[in-house]
Amino acid sequence: MIHREWKRLSNVERAFFINAFEMDILAGVFGDLDPVEQDVPLEELAQTLLSLVDRGLVEVRRYARWIADDGRKGLVPGDPIPRHDLPQVLADPAAWDYPDDTSWIGAITLVETDAGRTISHSSQG
Repeated sequence: MIHREWKRLSNVERAFFINAFEMDILAGVFGDLDPVEQDVPLEELAQTLLSLVDRGLVEVRRYARWIADDGRKGLVPGDPIPRHDLPQVLADPAAWDYPDDTSWIGAITLVETDAGRTISHSSQG
């Protein structure tokens, strides 16, 4: 059943899942789209992403600074961005680009929910 759900997803939806699985920033989704899909208006891509959020399959977050107990620095996905804020956040073209600097702090990232993980991880079978 779950494997069928993966096959039912559009290529764009699968690209968002891959992005979430890889813990890439949102701009990384373009590497998983075919050339025609890369030219789809951002508004249309955002609507596809919002449908995955509304179905409880992915969450949209911003990377936050993380410091390990031993002092090592890194990044961690922060809290989910509230659903009512997502249309405005995703309407900003900068959210879909790699940052000008080397820091991903504050960059948009996708995180699979438990429900999303059951679908994406079933694609192996």
